[in-house]
Amino acid sequence: MNIDEIKHYCLSLPGVERIEYGEPSNILVFYVLGRKFAYFKTSAPERWRFSVRTTPERFLELTDQEGVKPARYMHRFHWVSIVDAAAFNEDYLRELVDWSYDKAAAGLPKKRRLALAQLSSDA
Repeated sequence: MNIDEIKHYCLSLPGVERIEYGEPSNILVFYVLGRKFAYFKTSAPERWRFSVRTTPERFLELTDQEGVKPARYMHRFHWVSIVDAAAFNEDYLRELVDWSYDKAAAGLPKKRRLALAQLSSDA
């Protein structure tokens, strides 16, 4: 998957919006009803590094691989940064995005989870 395909996939999930933040953050963030589940760094030297949240076990597995690093400032919450997303297996990358999306959605207040369920059933 290239960067545009990942962005398109993230936006195809129910209830997702994207917001691009300029200086000093320089990130493109994907939210599910207000909860972050993925982001890209948009400035050099980390331009287009892709970050998602993972399980503690998968965090260790992923950070042992070449091209995957603990996400800056977010690693304590088990976020990883994938340096070259195009080098990753497409199905595995979708699985990571889906898990991060589901984790963010599970943390929503009950009223918002119900709204998301309604959006999902309408799609």
